[in-house]
Amino acid sequence: MTLPNVITLFRILLIPIYLLIFYSGTENRILFSGLVFILAGISDVADGFIARRYNLESKLGALMDPFADKLMSFAVLFTFTSVGLIPVWVLIPMLIKEIVMILGGGLLYLKHKGSVIPSNKFGKVATFSLYASILSIITKVSFNVSLLLLTLTLALNILAFINYMKIFRRLVDDKKGEIDK
Repeated sequence: MTLPNVITLFRILLIPIYLLIFYSGTENRILFSGLVFILAGISDVADGFIARRYNLESKLGALMDPFADKLMSFAVLFTFTSVGLIPVWVLIPMLIKEIVMILGGGLLYLKHKGSVIPSNKFGKVATFSLYASILSIITKVSFNVSLLLLTLTLALNILAFINYMKIFRRLVDDKKGEIDK
């Protein structure tokens, strides 16, 4: 297993740690769980950098990396919404988008010989925006700024979703053409 994949597994292991801290009842649980989320973000950047820099990219990594991101994002979105830090109107479309992307990605992978849609600039910007939004909440920036960042995050995620759906459709059409030949 490559170092980037080990780092991705580390990110997956951070999820139960995040949840334990968030639901611990300690005084600064939002801050500490948020810091675990930020650590996951830093490790996400690190594993991508290492994979590209040292030519350690793999199909497994291309599949695991977004899965780890989605699991952590789910955890944060659900927990922050459950205590009123994120409005439900942000959670629901983000949740639907992620579920559709997981199902579409799984379908593409299973039906088309391990095809994977790699992350791209749209997804990366949307992910960065989510991290900025969560950072604004855990550092107790004004509610209006956090709400503005969350709204921007939602809009960027919708744009990233549209972009991924175009890529998905193109890949499926290309694979269908190969099968029809």
